[in-house]
Amino acid sequence: MSSTLFRTKKVEQSILDTEEPEHALKKSLSALDLTVFGVGVIIGTGIFVLTGTVAKNNAGPAVALAFVVAGVVCALAALCYAEFASTVPVAGSAYTFSYASLGELPAWIIGWDLVLEFALGTAVVAVGWSGYIHSLMDNAGWELPAALGTRDGADGFGFDILAAALVLVLTAVLVLGTKLSARVTSIVVAIKVTVVLTVIVAGAFFSKADNYDPFVPRAQEVPAGDSLQSPLIQLMFGWAPSNFGVMGIFTAASVVFFAFIGFDVVATAAEETKNPQRDMPRGILGSLLICTTLYVAVSIVVTGMQNYTELSVTAPLADAFKATGHPWFAGFISFGAAVGLTTVCMILLLGQTRVFFAMSRDGLLPRFFSHVHPRFKTPHRPTILLGVIIAVLAGFTPLSELAELVNIGTLFAFVVVAIGVTILRRTRPDLHRAFRTPWVPFVPILSVCASLWLMLNLPTETWLRFAFWMVLGFFVYFAYGRSHSRLGRHEETGVDEVLKPPGRDAP
Repeated sequence: MSSTLFRTKKVEQSILDTEEPEHALKKSLSALDLTVFGVGVIIGTGIFVLTGTVAKNNAGPAVALAFVVAGVVCALAALCYAEFASTVPVAGSAYTFSYASLGELPAWIIGWDLVLEFALGTAVVAVGWSGYIHSLMDNAGWELPAALGTRDGADGFGFDILAAALVLVLTAVLVLGTKLSARVTSIVVAIKVTVVLTVIVAGAFFSKADNYDPFVPRAQEVPAGDSLQSPLIQLMFGWAPSNFGVMGIFTAASVVFFAFIGFDVVATAAEETKNPQRDMPRGILGSLLICTTLYVAVSIVVTGMQNYTELSVTAPLADAFKATGHPWFAGFISFGAAVGLTTVCMILLLGQTRVFFAMSRDGLLPRFFSHVHPRFKTPHRPTILLGVIIAVLAGFTPLSELAELVNIGTLFAFVVVAIGVTILRRTRPDLHRAFRTPWVPFVPILSVCASLWLMLNLPTETWLRFAFWMVLGFFVYFAYGRSHSRLGRHEETGVDEVLKPPGRDAP
């Protein structure tokens, strides 16, 4: 029983599966495309909201150091992702990596979790985008009927038509081709980065040295809580984090870390990359470096424009410009945020469909969804299915309920990938690795410890939701996935060698 649950899929077989004509994705992405994808998904509302919020509540001007700490934690995971993505250039990201190193059940768990996280993440971003568009429409004197506006605070029937429409339009773009998606993303990311750079340069002129004193405010203890909203580590050990001071920087890092979530989505596009061995590490690490630099710069600017104790929580950057007598920038920032969220939504949707596609191709989900479009060479069936489901979810669900995103899934994936790198180094030392994670197993162990620490700082309620989804996932796997697994069927028929796709000789 246990041997079948932890059976691994050979790397060679995973790569050969990508050459089956009906299940092969088109290779059209470059290192620049991957970097743009990474920047496009990482930079969202966090750069406009989270920087000031955390500065006011947790770290003061030292929030810039918190972003550096969070960036280092992500970099540890990124090094592991880069090795896996260049060694196993197959769609599915952490799911595929786990299948090759840890076994089928761990791979299913990761895939099942990422599908949920990307779905909720896409819906959250779509609703947030709708809010910015509503704000811009109000400035122009336009107003949608109440029944077609936001669901938050709606009386009776309400459907967020803008959020649903965005998801459906992006679904169509993804069906038409990944290269088209990359071109659209490149244009939107260029606009978004231009807005961010303009804000940084303009804000630098309005900054005052007095606002950086003290750079690290005096520490303040936080009383431990005992509710489900309290971090798990508080309920387990009674330990409570502190705000401000040196430890406040690490408390802030556990919060701003979630502004980086999304860089791992780049790995889901490995199979559609022209030269994954060279370009995947560049795309993953390059996008992370660019975004960390921008986050640090914005945090320095916002705390320099206005004293951290006076920053607003809802729109700190926009309000900081208002406080300096430049309200025009508020609308400019709203425009940048609205444009930026478009790419975040699309890339999360792309990542989700690729994980779903990979699980389907392995038989753990119905194989019907693993066929690519004969013309566009995209996984059109899961893209359309998931796009419609997410559009309905975004249209009918209030943002206050969607906001409880299962961030724990990404951290869990970080842990699994770091462990998988170490295991695959031992079990398959013969594999060609175009990129090698340095200082193995030291770097993977650091990545695991850092991720687990951040997981323990998540609310207990998030852990309960995670446990519920995992139990449901176990039920689906044992009811369907395990009996339909292609790898399991090959073992039952006694096929032990790498299976050949139709019309190809064995290497």
